[in-house]
Amino acid sequence: MLAGEVPALTRAGGGCLPFQAALETLSSASAFGSVAGRGALGMPRTGTTTVGPPCRCKQVKDSSVKRGYFQKSLVLVSRLPFVRLFQALLSLIAPEYFDKLAPCLEAVCNEIDQWPAPMPGQTLNLPVMGVVLQVHVPSRVDKPEYSPPKQCSHENLLPAPVVLTSVHELDLFRCFQPVLTHVQTLWELMLLGEPLVVLAPSPAMSSEIVLALISCLQPLKFCCDYRPYFTIHDSEFKEFTTRTQAPPNVVLGVTNPFFIKTLQHWPHILRVGEPKMSGDLPKQVKLKKPSRLKTLDTKPGLYTAYSAHLHRDKALLKRLLKGLQKKRPWDTQTALLRRHLLELTQSFIIPLEHYMASLMPLQKNITPWKDDFLRSLEHAGPQLTCILKGDWLGLYRRFFKSPHFDGWYRQRHKEMAQKLEALHLEAICEAQNIETWMKDKSEVEVVDLVLKLREKLVQAQGHQLPVKEATLQRAQLYIETVIGSLPKDLQAVLCPS
Repeated sequence: MLAGEVPALTRAGGGCLPFQAALETLSSASAFGSVAGRGALGMPRTGTTTVGPPCRCKQVKDSSVKRGYFQKSLVLVSRLPFVRLFQALLSLIAPEYFDKLAPCLEAVCNEIDQWPAPMPGQTLNLPVMGVVLQVHVPSRVDKPEYSPPKQCSHENLLPAPVVLTSVHELDLFRCFQPVLTHVQTLWELMLLGEPLVVLAPSPAMSSEIVLALISCLQPLKFCCDYRPYFTIHDSEFKEFTTRTQAPPNVVLGVTNPFFIKTLQHWPHILRVGEPKMSGDLPKQVKLKKPSRLKTLDTKPGLYTAYSAHLHRDKALLKRLLKGLQKKRPWDTQTALLRRHLLELTQSFIIPLEHYMASLMPLQKNITPWKDDFLRSLEHAGPQLTCILKGDWLGLYRRFFKSPHFDGWYRQRHKEMAQKLEALHLEAICEAQNIETWMKDKSEVEVVDLVLKLREKLVQAQGHQLPVKEATLQRAQLYIETVIGSLPKDLQAVLCPS
């Protein structure tokens, strides 16, 4: 398929493969990658951001072509961010496709057509081109893996399956290898939703670093915009490069050195160089002032005036660098780094969660809560679960002004409101003698009860309220009882035939 086409691994007739269709159906039905998903877990994302599809490209010199090169691209399109799986799939398919073209792709489509539909919590064996990819579809009930998962041995598969440690998570250690000394600073910048530019030598590298950055906040949902690969041809180019207004809360991945000049006014720029394959320790980029961004040949480094609130975890850095020297498996290195970032985020969020829970169900309006919360940090702050020292109070103050606090607050407020609605519905349904209650009530009050019960019933049936099936049945019975006590004309209005 020529560059610019979007094949989406579909048949020539345009029909979508069952596995792909199942992915898309699952994406909308159980919201993989969304906090609201029913039993599913995925990469953080915003409501509008689309992660660029995985692709493989080939460029060969060809004097018969006007531009001197013949180019091909193979693109896999899905609404689910299963980056690790799709990268592995394309690495198998693309080389064969570039040599054999359509017949190869048709054979691959026939194999994928037989794949089982992905369901949260299942481990799948996916055969393609003589290889079996073994993946675990993540679920919200899964516990974070601190070490690489072991191969399932319940099936004697030949050939032995290629076990992917994650279906959606990138190799975090490989992405952060050149910036290990600044991982916590970058974590803080992501937590606060700060504008950041990642300048890398290739689209693949810029995309992976951006996706790694936004994933380091798990389990907190990333609520800002992000562009894994941004170019001068994007429609927001003028908006992002203007100096007349502050940069938006977005993480940009770029490769063109021209952006160093056009984005000098951005507060944080991370430049990484070409990865080195030698066995030596990676050269860590330095922390530099933005004022040193003057020429297009700027050296690798993190250019920012931001001062981290938390002290660097030197023990973790020593452990990771020692593991690199001893050639510890990269999956293990990634597990160590991911565990550290997960515990850091949880230590930060748990006090907020506890404080929010303490407001249930006695107080709905929590707008003026910040000062009370900050005072509670002395005896119930992150120091209970995290050994890192630093200005936690200052970090919380800045977090309260960030898009991520707004996103977290809105989600928790929604969950609290749903819980209160569910408790109210259960209280009504558990009340005795509904007929006695109706005796001294006006028709307006009784009709109002019917309308409210119906509204709650619709919400509960749409899985928006956490209530039991028995409660739903009791609510329906109450509605019928109440309507039956009303005059015939009102019954006709409430229950039109």
